[in-house]
Amino acid sequence: MERPELSIAVQRTPGEVVLKLAGEIDMLTVGRLSSIVNEMVADPPPRIILDMGGITFCDSQGLGTLVVLSRKASFAQSVLILTNVGDFLMRVLDITGLRSALMIQA
Repeated sequence: MERPELSIAVQRTPGEVVLKLAGEIDMLTVGRLSSIVNEMVADPPPRIILDMGGITFCDSQGLGTLVVLSRKASFAQSVLILTNVGDFLMRVLDITGLRSALMIQA
């Protein structure tokens, strides 16, 4: 079985950090995403943007991690925003009731 991959490209500006994500967010890749966001909240920008345009899969571990990271950002006086959320992921967020727990920008 092939190991799922998650690529993360980081772009910084004075007011925000954008993480362009591509691949799968699951139990094998959430650690890397968490590490990068945890580094960001150590000296938080006003906004941390997760560009989800390249995400092809997100399991329950990934969903839970997104909620935890959103709360960590909020606690650090930052805001975590999901952008370019695909139809499949938006449907999963609706079904699980997590859409209201995350800030999603069209």
